[in-house]
Order: sequence, then C-alpha cells, then structure tokens
Amino acid sequence: MPAISFQSVSKIYLAKQAGATAFKALDQVSFDVEEGEFFGLLGPNGAGKTTLISTLAGLSRPSEGRVLVHGRDVQTDYAITRRLLGVVPQELVFDPFFTVRESLLIQSGYFGVKKNDAWIDELLDSLGLADKAGSNMRQLSGGMKRRVLVAQALVHKPRVIVLDEPTAGVDVELRQTIWQFIAKLNKQGHTVLLTTHYLEEAEALCGRIAMLKRGQVVALERTSDLLRAATSQVLRFKLDGELPPNVAAIARVTGRIVQLPVHNALEIENHLATIRSAGLVAEDVEIRQADLEDVFLEVMNRKGLAA
Repeated sequence: MPAISFQSVSKIYLAKQAGATAFKALDQVSFDVEEGEFFGLLGPNGAGKTTLISTLAGLSRPSEGRVLVHGRDVQTDYAITRRLLGVVPQELVFDPFFTVRESLLIQSGYFGVKKNDAWIDELLDSLGLADKAGSNMRQLSGGMKRRVLVAQALVHKPRVIVLDEPTAGVDVELRQTIWQFIAKLNKQGHTVLLTTHYLEEAEALCGRIAMLKRGQVVALERTSDLLRAATSQVLRFKLDGELPPNVAAIARVTGRIVQLPVHNALEIENHLATIRSAGLVAEDVEIRQADLEDVFLEVMNRKGLAA
C-alpha cells in the first residue's frame, strides 16, 4: 500500500467575476509515493505544487479525484490521515505569545500526545533549538522560526513528512541541519515528500521525482533515470561581456558563469567560435554532465507539454 496516492486529482478555481474564466490549478494528477521513499515534487512557480500539498493536508478539497494516505481518504478520514501527516508549510506561521517549548507542547496536544518531553528534547537538540527552548517565538530570527515549524510538524512522530519549500531563504548551516535530521528519520522508515526550488537538494536527497507543469505531471522517474536520460551535456565557462543573441537565447547565465546545453563536439566548437567572433574571451572552459537543474529546464521547455 502506498504511503500517499494521488488519484486523478483536479482542482478548479471558479471565476469570481462575470466574464472571467475558471482556473485549473491541477489537471488529472496521478502518482503514488511508496512507504519509506524520499520523493521530490518539482515545478516552476504556479505549477500546482502547493495546491497539491494543500489537498494532501486536507486544507483544499479537490474538484475531482481522491488523495489517500496509507489507504485512508484525506477527506472522509480526515482525523486519521492528519495524524499520519507532518506538514512543514512555506509560510512562517507562529503564535507570538508562547515560548518554543510551549509551542511544541501545544502542538502535541492537538494530536492528543502527552508526556513526550524526551522526544521534544530530541527535536530541540537535533534542530539546533535547545538554547532557544525558553525564548518567545517573536524573538526568534526567520531561520529559527523555520526550525520550530519543522519541529512542530514532527512532534507527533508522523509516518509521512511533507516539506513544502522548507529551506527557502535560510542559511547553509540550517539547510544542513534540517537535511541531516530528515535523512535520519527517512532511514528509520518515515516517508518524505519534498517540494523545493533548490534542485541540488532534490538531486542529492530524492530517490524518485515528479515534475509538474501547469497542473500536469510531465515527468515521473527515478532521479538516476532522469539524469541518465538527459539529452545533452553542458558547456560551462566564464565571460566578461554580453553574449551574442543566438547564444544568449539558450544560455543559463549566473553572474560571469555561462552554461550552454551541447550534444556533440561540433556544437561546442560552434559556440566557442561565436564567442570569439564577438570579440569575447571564454575563460575556465569545461564540459560537465547534465545535473537535475539541466534536466528540469529541458523538461519544462519541451514544446507541447501541458499546453
């Protein structure tokens, strides 16, 4: 039995104004997440990731289809499925009137969990919050608040952990702290569903990945298979100056670093010749294998997908 099962899930937001058209946020989304998996859900902004997470958490009712958690429907068996889930939301939502420890105790009470001080201590220690246990929530930095959100999601020891952009806008140290602890829980048998824009995280952590585009699943594969099926390698170099238009149209540029998809030696030479003809000098030239970000961009740019 899958830990999570999305079965032909659609979500349509009806127009509120006369003359406006309805918006289909999800369109017949179907896939399973097996028990014990570390599963990635990727897509650009507006692809439907958060809407799908909301249907899983029971916060949004699908227009069509069903969502099951360990065989239980999230709509008809809400109380049971909510206990099975631990959801870390994107937004920093907190109660400013309680300390960190009090917030975790209150969250425990929502699930009828008592006398779990030892587990709360472990959460505080594992997430680097032990010295903040007595601090009021409003005194914490944004990164510390996000750690508390993770702790709140785990306080009832859920079988399924859902992480919706858990490391957005946080520092490297916090990202490492969160992933070390979540990876430990995954090895202990907890199922993890992750949405993230940090594709290097998804590549390193997720055994299998689904990609959404305009509310449809456009890729669903093991991470290793996605990388193996990449149709190109990447030409990478540093450059001072403006790229010629025909090269700029396909380039991924970060500061001075330019990355271009290439399929053979002739393409590599043609790109470099174009750079030289423009009076520019490519420095630190290298060829590397495609990573998940390259695969993601390739999938999202395929014509005819989710049009």
